[in-house]
Amino acid sequence: MSIEIANESGTDVDTDAVLDCARYALDEMGVNPLAELSVLLVDVAYMAELNHRWMGGDGPTDVLAFPMEEGTIDPGPNEIAGGEPTLLGDVVLCPEVAAKQAKDAGHSTADELRLLTTHGLLHLLGYDHAEPDEEAEMFGLQKQLLRGWKARSGAR
Repeated sequence: MSIEIANESGTDVDTDAVLDCARYALDEMGVNPLAELSVLLVDVAYMAELNHRWMGGDGPTDVLAFPMEEGTIDPGPNEIAGGEPTLLGDVVLCPEVAAKQAKDAGHSTADELRLLTTHGLLHLLGYDHAEPDEEAEMFGLQKQLLRGWKARSGAR
């Protein structure tokens, strides 16, 4: 699994933990090991611009997910036709927004960034939370993945 991470946020972030959490979630979801993912951490101004341009939102948001090849993601253990890597897409995080949300939720910014990473990955894999049943499935899976990662990594 190829995961590229770039911190352009100007905020000190444990990118190794974000990377490890992403890799764990993708492995647990059975995503083909030839898949490629990009994780980008950005500042508030750039996140607000992306949110406005792509989602029609006002102001910054916490996470955005941009799938690259919709319909071609192989979430199972099967080989990708031709052995070519599949581009899952991009997960964009805003550490400053995550820090505010973490404070409100009563946990660390690092925990919030891992939660948002997992959330973004699930969106790339086709999960959504627009309807109550979808929300229950996606948030339940998100919680399960984070709990598993914490247990494996020894994180508190």
